[in-house]
Amino acid sequence: MPSYQVRVFHPEGVRSVRVDALDAHAVAGALGVPPQHVLEVQELGASSASSAGAARRSAGRFPLQLFSQELAVLLDAGIALLEALNTLREKESQASVRQALDAVVRQVEQGQPLSLALRQQPQAFDELICAIVAANERTGQLSTALAQHAKYLAWVDNLRSRLIAACVYPVMLLAVGSAVILFLLLFVLPRFAGILDGLGNELPWASVLLMRFGQTAGAHPMWVLGGLGALVLGAVGLWRHPGLRERLQASLWTLPGLGPRLRVLALARLYRSLSMLLASGVPVLASLRIVEDVVALPWRPAVAAAAQQIERGERLSEALESQDLATPVARRMVRVGERSGEVAAMLERAAAFHDEEAVRLTELLTRAINPALMLVMGVLIGGIIVLMYMPIFQLVEQVQ
Repeated sequence: MPSYQVRVFHPEGVRSVRVDALDAHAVAGALGVPPQHVLEVQELGASSASSAGAARRSAGRFPLQLFSQELAVLLDAGIALLEALNTLREKESQASVRQALDAVVRQVEQGQPLSLALRQQPQAFDELICAIVAANERTGQLSTALAQHAKYLAWVDNLRSRLIAACVYPVMLLAVGSAVILFLLLFVLPRFAGILDGLGNELPWASVLLMRFGQTAGAHPMWVLGGLGALVLGAVGLWRHPGLRERLQASLWTLPGLGPRLRVLALARLYRSLSMLLASGVPVLASLRIVEDVVALPWRPAVAAAAQQIERGERLSEALESQDLATPVARRMVRVGERSGEVAAMLERAAAFHDEEAVRLTELLTRAINPALMLVMGVLIGGIIVLMYMPIFQLVEQVQ
């Protein structure tokens, strides 16, 4: 019988225990706790951990928003859960999605709860939807919770689409400007250098340096392109390093104008995730543990520290404020929610209040960053052209 290392929620706090069970589904039964209180299950063994990590890395290919939305509609129509899952499986044409739904249907047919069936497919279903389903599958509110989950994912996708759309023009500008500069350096400059080589030291020193660089680059273009390719590959490799990516994101948050808006958008996602979990009946501590993998990288240690404060008995508002996870608006709303028992609703209102930052961020990218990039590219390209033609102007003056 395999052994598992389990992090489980208890009224007195989160505990890490070791348990023997037939499989990961049977862990909750072996511990005698509700499935939604099981926060993490890891089989003791390197191969299992590596395969689970690979499965989590491939998450995101499954259309979670469409799954939640369609399943909520079918359940609202009075269709039984198993029949609804079969309906979704039958209409699916993508092989990987159909395979995941086949596995879920088999588990449900064997009598397993839907939440445990979803947890068996970590490549398709993340911990967020598993916790929501586990908290609502026995209360008759599963369709409502799934609809809220679909709405949350739609909000995340809309936010991502806005930011990507705002970044398209700067990326295109950088790409075209870099291509023009490479063309000037590798193709035009060497020919100008050959024409003006007879002028010798009478050229301006800046033009001399530029021409020499153009001659060297024109003589070895593959070395130049290979070096640029190596820089791009190195940048991609460094970006994939979690620690460096976290430091880069944290440095973006320190930029004037851009940084505060990025921080507010990240906080809005945290508030909306917490609101959805709390409204689904997931305890505060378990909710913080779940959203730790959802929030932006620089704030994951802060969320973990806030969870530790909740575990010690502090209020949510105090934990968020002490870890710099609460804006002035959110702090006051959460305090009101704690007094009235409507923390989930207040977190949702705080997130909605900060949604306007997405519009302001796209306006900042459009009105400030795009003109700045155009100015930089114009100066670089114009400077190269001016330095190329200065010897010609000087030669004309000498002839006159």
